[in-house]
Amino acid sequence: MSVHLLDVEPRDVSAAALGLLLDRPAPAALARLELADGHGGSIVLGVLGASHVVTATLGRARVTEEVSCDAVGAGGDPLPRSTRSGGYRLTSAVTATDRAELDATADRLRALAAADPAWLCGAFPGSAGALTALTAQPVPGGGWAWQTWHLYPAGDRGEVVTTRTRWTP
Repeated sequence: MSVHLLDVEPRDVSAAALGLLLDRPAPAALARLELADGHGGSIVLGVLGASHVVTATLGRARVTEEVSCDAVGAGGDPLPRSTRSGGYRLTSAVTATDRAELDATADRLRALAAADPAWLCGAFPGSAGALTALTAQPVPGGGWAWQTWHLYPAGDRGEVVTTRTRWTP
């Protein structure tokens, strides 16, 4: 099972605080999942305090992606809607939603993570909708693609931040 009930308060509580930091050492994760592609490549998915870190490798090539509230202070940029660098491509979106839709999204993500070994989900205390979920799959020909969801409840509303990344070294 890849659903982790985390006994820590989330550090990131708003989409506006998120930044992107690439190719720096990965911070310690609260929950992690390592996957292999069967051809020498691997990926480590990590849940931070309502944010994520991913490290993908293939041979000597490596990329580390951190999306968190600490990223900008560590030298990264505010989370872009889209960015590319070499074989790395990220897109992100922020969706405002009502609480019922946010909680339904959280339930769907929990069910996917419970059923599929390529998923990681970290649920935070205080709200059923406070969670971070990640999944990854190898790219034919080498590399990885991954998706993330960051759910931030706020009263009767909430925000869902999604990212999609593809890395082909």
